[in-house]
Order: sequence, then C-alpha cells, then structure tokens
Amino acid sequence: MNEKFGFGPDDNEGSSSGEPSDSSQKEPSFNFDIDAILQELKKLGIETPEIPDQMRDQLNSLASMAENLMSSGNMDLASLPIEAVREIARKTLAKSGELPVGDQDLKAMKVAIEIADHWVDQESIFPRTEIDPAASHGASSRSDWINFSIQGWQSFITPFLEGLSAALSKVFDQFSEGESVGLNQINPPKLMAGFMATMIRTQLGQSIGKFATTVTSANDVAIPLSDKGAVFLIPENVRAWGVDLGVDQREIEIFLALRESAAARLFTHTPWLSEYLQKLLTQYGQGISIDVESMQSRAEEAIASGEIDISNPESMQSAITEGIFTPEESDLQKSALNQLELILALIEGWIDLVVEKSAGERLPALLKLQETQRRRRATQSPTQQLFASLVGLEVSPKTIRECAKFWREISELVSLKERDQLWEDPFALPTADEIADPKIFLSGRQVPDDLSNL
Repeated sequence: MNEKFGFGPDDNEGSSSGEPSDSSQKEPSFNFDIDAILQELKKLGIETPEIPDQMRDQLNSLASMAENLMSSGNMDLASLPIEAVREIARKTLAKSGELPVGDQDLKAMKVAIEIADHWVDQESIFPRTEIDPAASHGASSRSDWINFSIQGWQSFITPFLEGLSAALSKVFDQFSEGESVGLNQINPPKLMAGFMATMIRTQLGQSIGKFATTVTSANDVAIPLSDKGAVFLIPENVRAWGVDLGVDQREIEIFLALRESAAARLFTHTPWLSEYLQKLLTQYGQGISIDVESMQSRAEEAIASGEIDISNPESMQSAITEGIFTPEESDLQKSALNQLELILALIEGWIDLVVEKSAGERLPALLKLQETQRRRRATQSPTQQLFASLVGLEVSPKTIRECAKFWREISELVSLKERDQLWEDPFALPTADEIADPKIFLSGRQVPDDLSNL
C-alpha cells in the first residue's frame, strides 16, 4: 500500500436531507502555497525542512489538482469515477499508439478462435461462450480492450479503496478532536481527499493504458473483468507477443486463442468467481489500519540513517515503494491474501492444463509457447502488477505450477465432468494444504456409497 493519506466525506457538506447545499454555503476556495504553510508551522514552533524547488513545484501542482476536485465535490476516496479513469487510460495508450484492426487481422483471429473452440470442446464440459451482441468477437483494438475491461478493474479496486478510506478517515477523526492550527482556510481531510483521489485514479488509468499495450485477448489477464460474453484477440499485441520466437504465426495465434477460449468459458460459467475475488479484497481492505506514531517513528529512523533524503523526491518515492510506511498486516489480511493467491493460481493452472490437453500434439512448438507464456506471466502479468501494487501480493510461479499439477492429477483420477464441476462453488475447490495430495482432497469430498452406518 503506497498510499499514506486518508480522509472521509465532510459531514457538513450538503443539507441534512442529503440535497446539495446552497452555493452561498460552500467553503471558500484557497490558494495552496507550501511556503505559506511552512511559515505557519514555524510560528507554532514546528521545525520544517528546506524543500527543493522541484519538490515545492510538485506539491503546489498536486494541491491545485486537489482544489479542482474539491470544487467539483468529487473527492470521495472510495468513489472511482470510471470516465476519469478511462480518459487517463486512453491518454496513456495514445503515447504508445495503436493500429486499427484490418479485414485480414479480423479473418485470421476468427479462424484461430474457431479452431481453438473446436479443440477445447473436447477438453472441458463448459460450453462455448455465448457472445454478447454488444461485445466484440474475433479481433479488437487496444482501445476496445480498455472499454471492455475498465468496469471490471474498477470493481476490483473499489473494495480495497473503501477499506483504505475508512482507515484514513479514522486518522483524521483523531486529528479533528484537537485544536485547529489555523492554516488559513485549508481543510486537511478534504485536501488529502483531493490528493488521494487524483493519485489513485491517475495510477489506475495509467496502468490500464499500459496493460492495453501487452494483453493479447479479452480474458488474457485471467480474472473475470466483464459480465458480457466476449472472445477476441488483439492482433497488434498477438504479433508483438511472438516476436523473435521463431514460431509460425498461425501457431502463436491458435495457442493464444486456446487460452482465450478456456478462460472465457471458465468465467462465463462461474458467476460466483468475480464476487468471490471482490469479497477477498473487501476482507483485506477492512483490515487496513494506520498507526501514525509508528509511521512517524519509522520515517524519523529512516531519515536519521540516511535511508530517506528529504531533499530528494526520488528517495521519498523509493521509500514509499519499498514499504517503509506500510502498516503491518493483520491475520485476517494475511488469510485474505493467501486465499487470493490460491484462487488466482487455480485459475491459471486450470487454463494451462486445458490449453495443454486441447493442443495435444497439434502444435509442434507447444513447449516453447508454454515457456514463453510462463515467463511473460512472471514479468508482465497485469493481474500480478495490479495486486502487487495494491496489496503487495505476487502469485508465485511455484504456486501456479503446483495448481497445474493438481489439475493434471485430478484429471487422471476423475472424469472431465467431475473435474470441471469443482468450479461450481468456492468451497468445492481445494485448500492450500489439499493441493499437494489430490487423492486426499477427493476422499474428503466424495460421499460413501453405503450410508447405512452414518
């Protein structure tokens, strides 16, 4: 958790009936000036550091954005305006550019998906995904993927933000009990709200824009991002994925289409999965707490040791990234992260197995393609990057390998139908302890033929 600011909605905003307040009652605007604030602090006997011009400009710039947000009333940390995030994602993508989907691309991608669907039909009981009339099929652009996925990203981020917002609001409630320092007309909770709202939507929008340059298909990220049935490849990114592999382009397209077909079927026929992932993120978010004294103590120690140089903005950013200000995780949070890692690994492991079984010996370069996918997943996975930046979770390659092995052994012990029926409910899936021994896992879930002695 890089964010260290917090706030809650101002209880005085609007009337008691919930209607907008009269414009004459709006809080006056303020001109944020870091030098003026430092002077006020010095008057109170608080020692302040010398701030370099670069950092001073950055602080004043952020404050200006925060003021704009406050004047628009859009400063709730737990509220993530989807259009604002979409616009940032588009601007980020524009820096890399994109190519339109041509007729040849559309034809090639559709052929690859048709072949993949036919092969996967034999290796999963989940039927082909029913395509939503409003969704793309076959091939789509990078921009199309942003529009397809953005609401899903928002839904996964929101539970975490709600927990962070609640935790930081408590901090400001504590501060509000003391006397005001009278820094002109500045309202600290609202100012921090502006900072956080700006920072989070910018970070999320930029991440989605960057993801759009690497994902190869609608469901490449291996989490359910949309409730609309969609199966498509992104031709530009598919070509980039296979650069310098020395593998026939048609093989690459079919391999990636196999992953897309398997993932789309799994997500379409497990409607509980999205809600389950959000529940785990909610559980993590509710456990967020902030010990200001502890954070201050760690900061002072880091400054004294030279680990942080307050005159160097890059040093401050590095300290935040490395977790110097990150609160200790509770047992509840650790449990949520463990469950989150397991379900993500089970998804990836199942997709890997279905692709492997579906391809059989029909793709000569299958081993090379699988290894490329594993390396890419370890270094460029959007899901990995998102959860790593939010909650510090990184699904280990070892866990994914263990889950793929679990599905492979389960397939040898039970029928295809029984294997895929394990996805009917989260409680039907294995725990972390059961992954290592599929036989014991099955014995605990099978009903004895003779129930007379029970």
